[in-house]
Amino acid sequence: MIDVRCPICDLRMQGASPREWPEFPFCSRRCKVIDLGRWLGEAYSVHQESQAEGEETVSPEPDEDIP
Repeated sequence: MIDVRCPICDLRMQGASPREWPEFPFCSRRCKVIDLGRWLGEAYSVHQESQAEGEETVSPEPDEDIP
């Protein structure tokens, strides 16, 4: 049994499983597209921790076995 709310419109979604809501975790395609638009419009962002002073960025060495 699921009992969650849509993160966009706050509609309560209840059911036996997420399969009853094809656009899960959204209630509808409309809310899914609104969320995508917010990401693409940069209304949302993921913040990255800045490196401490003195730390170097180490890039992985390329595999020599791969042609």
